[in-house]
Amino acid sequence: MLRAGRGFGKTRVGAETVRAWARELGKGGRIALVARTAADVRDVIVEGESGILAISPPWFRPVYEPSKRRLTWPNGCMGITYSSQEPDILRGPQHHKAWCDEWATWFYLQETWDNLLMGLRLGKNPQCVITTTPRPLKALHELQAQPDTTLTTGTTYENLQNLSPKFRDTVIRRYHGTRLGRQELLAELLEDAEGAMWKRDTMIEAHRVHRQPEMLRIVVAIDPAVTSNKDSNETGIIVAGKGRDQRGYILQDISGIHTPNEWAKAAARAYDEWQADAIVGEANNGGDLVEANVRTVKPGARFIKVSASRAKQVRAEPIVALYEQGRISHVGHFKELEDEMCQWEPDSGMTSPSRLDAMVWAFTELDLVVGGQSLAEVVRTSVPARENVMACIRGKSF
Repeated sequence: MLRAGRGFGKTRVGAETVRAWARELGKGGRIALVARTAADVRDVIVEGESGILAISPPWFRPVYEPSKRRLTWPNGCMGITYSSQEPDILRGPQHHKAWCDEWATWFYLQETWDNLLMGLRLGKNPQCVITTTPRPLKALHELQAQPDTTLTTGTTYENLQNLSPKFRDTVIRRYHGTRLGRQELLAELLEDAEGAMWKRDTMIEAHRVHRQPEMLRIVVAIDPAVTSNKDSNETGIIVAGKGRDQRGYILQDISGIHTPNEWAKAAARAYDEWQADAIVGEANNGGDLVEANVRTVKPGARFIKVSASRAKQVRAEPIVALYEQGRISHVGHFKELEDEMCQWEPDSGMTSPSRLDAMVWAFTELDLVVGGQSLAEVVRTSVPARENVMACIRGKSF
């Protein structure tokens, strides 16, 4: 395992390792190439600036056949590409070696990893190289602690001379000294923030699903940023739904640094693609502008305006209770959203979590029932009574 920061050179290490394996294995050799998505396999592992094709000399450059998900080296060794979005494709194929890129961000991490290991059984010395930036996952702790795992670590700062000056001046300046910087730049394997309201393993990982059931309602929630320059906060745009099983589901996260026109178009596209019944928008950071932007690009959309009349922590508490009771599932992985949830500490003065805010607005509007009360009723309850309600919710099953 190479656990290193962004820009360290992890991809180059993985590609060079695969090239050496291909020379060693020769005809009949099979190497699994696995990344988070099919696009990541193509754009990073195979065709990236430090990917296999880029680092291969002309006399040992593989032929890439995207339609067959296959690379073939001149000596007959083959590399087969896989995505963590489709773990079942790894059920059955056998390999001598494997390269797993950004392992900690995989969609169906455990299932993909288990299926890969089951098939890593050819030759006398099956091996896997994992290149990843860390995330506070129990699975990552366990894997790097295994006796047959060799761990190498590195930081972004060790490769600064090969990184763009703009990257150094913007990204490193912005995140140096922050908790996110410790994870993404220094590659520290952090625990969830001590004061965070969500816990990754028990509240998110334990209830993650592959696909959603039939939905009763779907909403697109927007938490707009005030500005849209390179130093702006993100605009949170979350698609969430209530299933026929009365549980909540995170369906899509399309948040990012957008202009008002861009986030309105993104929300409108999601509204159409998911056949949502409403777009929910926070009014505090722009008043009626949010609704006006949405109606400019999607005049017929149903728009529900919400206002942050209560503190962020108070609004979030009923949603936290739903997660604690296993009433909300994430359909796949949403790295940035989940990192916000598990790293934001209400009293820390951290940057406003836009994705988290949008998610809270979405589930507040969907009004899932908790402990016999709707969320709307919980939120309307006075503070002392609300705390009693929350204590009851946490102490009883639904």
